[in-house]
Amino acid sequence: MKNILLIGLGRFGKHVAYQLNELGHEVMAVDENENLVNEILPYVTDAQIGDSTNENFLESLGIKNYDICFVTIGGNFQNSLETTSLLKELGAKMVISRAERDVQAKFLLRNGADEVIYPEKQIANWAAIRYTADHIHDYIEVDDSHAIFEVEVPGGWIGKTIGELDIRKKYSISILAIKTDGKMNMAIGPDMELSSEDTLLVLGTYKDMQKCFRI
Repeated sequence: MKNILLIGLGRFGKHVAYQLNELGHEVMAVDENENLVNEILPYVTDAQIGDSTNENFLESLGIKNYDICFVTIGGNFQNSLETTSLLKELGAKMVISRAERDVQAKFLLRNGADEVIYPEKQIANWAAIRYTADHIHDYIEVDDSHAIFEVEVPGGWIGKTIGELDIRKKYSISILAIKTDGKMNMAIGPDMELSSEDTLLVLGTYKDMQKCFRI
């Protein structure tokens, strides 16, 4: 369990709060809008109405006590940038800020953000890849060049073992797990035989994935 400060309770911030609550974290939520603060109260440990660009207000929250500070302010980049910078100046351990455009991400990183989340771009990338190939079930970006895909077993692989296929040597792709009937098996051995009922969780570069699975 971590102590988390969440600043900005628009649509994205609200969903972050819901998920943090589900994961059992202690969350202090902040927004200027009283209605948004009241809406989120049942799902967080505490919530306050306040201006996150006000240094005295931020300092009163005890910034150094939080493991992570999320800045999920939408629609007002100036406020997001000022809040990010102030949090770091006040000794925040980890600041994760939301960007809506590439240029915003650059400014946030230069002014105190340890990490930047870019939900619109990330979801757009996910949707483009996920829904343009029938054999892809899911996709998680790891970094700019690597990703984890959940893919159907190619027809030519059915009935063959992991050892026979040796895709790590041929394609530089690692099989992380095999999913069958919704159950995940991460104990992958060379004698495991693949069936049409399986899906594979595989890790590799986009280039290698395209060669191997025609993604």
